[in-house]
Amino acid sequence: MAANAARNPLLWASVLLERAGVAAASAASHADLTTATGQAPPKIRRIRVSDLWECLADGWDDFLESRVHYVMLSLIYPVVGLLLSRVSMGDTGRAYYLIYPLVAGFTLLGPFAAVGLEEISRRREHGMPVRWLDALAVLGSPRLPAIIFFGALLCAVYLLWLGTAHGLYRLTVGPMIAAVATTPTGVSVPISVGLFLREVFTTGAGWTMLVVGTLIGFVFAVVVLFIGVISFPLLLDHADLGETAGAQVSTAMQTSVLAVLANPVPIFAWGAIVAGLLLLGSLPLLVGLAVVMPVLGHATWHLYRRVIE
Repeated sequence: MAANAARNPLLWASVLLERAGVAAASAASHADLTTATGQAPPKIRRIRVSDLWECLADGWDDFLESRVHYVMLSLIYPVVGLLLSRVSMGDTGRAYYLIYPLVAGFTLLGPFAAVGLEEISRRREHGMPVRWLDALAVLGSPRLPAIIFFGALLCAVYLLWLGTAHGLYRLTVGPMIAAVATTPTGVSVPISVGLFLREVFTTGAGWTMLVVGTLIGFVFAVVVLFIGVISFPLLLDHADLGETAGAQVSTAMQTSVLAVLANPVPIFAWGAIVAGLLLLGSLPLLVGLAVVMPVLGHATWHLYRRVIE
């Protein structure tokens, strides 16, 4: 399987996503979850929707503690986003359909992208002096292999989402775009943004792509919300999660699922807040992510502290 996965990253992504689903199903059906070391899992508190606003306020306070440094650090995200958008255009400028999936997919990578900011919030909570470089202290964590493994899982899910979006485009709008871009004499014409948007918003195939793609994206987002809402801060903060990176990730994912099941309304509200803020941050050419990303990263740490005893 390893050889096939190397040749086909989507196959590798699907295998990892399947393993994540197994872990989630296990957590949902076993209330007596124990870690690989035989330790009881972290205890889960019940929270209210009002707690979410307190988490955001605390995240904002962390951001303001050294906002200039954090803005400099978080500019990485919009720059990378713009580069990804440019790459999606390709040499022929015919991959406009990937821009929205690339931006929307930030919600899938968000938990991994925020881990350094969560480390800063953790240090600040313990009264330690912090600098923006302390975000790199994650590299010295004893659970770094587990963090990298889980981050690779989320990256694989992101690639699977992009592959799914590409396949949906080819089944719906793709053939129409190809036909419109070719004149009766067989001469190809460049595909413009206007041509692409016209086919998307004025045809049944275009609306099918939008509606079905949004529903599929929602499923991806829910899966990541279940397995990842508190997994990274848990890996940063708890030592007794298992002996191996695989066991630590499995315990973190299962605990995250149990946290969602114990607090479905607040956690789904949190997911909606995250998606909404990321959308707002993406609108002005992704520049708003320079503020939104660090605030959400810090707030995620405070959410974890409220959910886990």
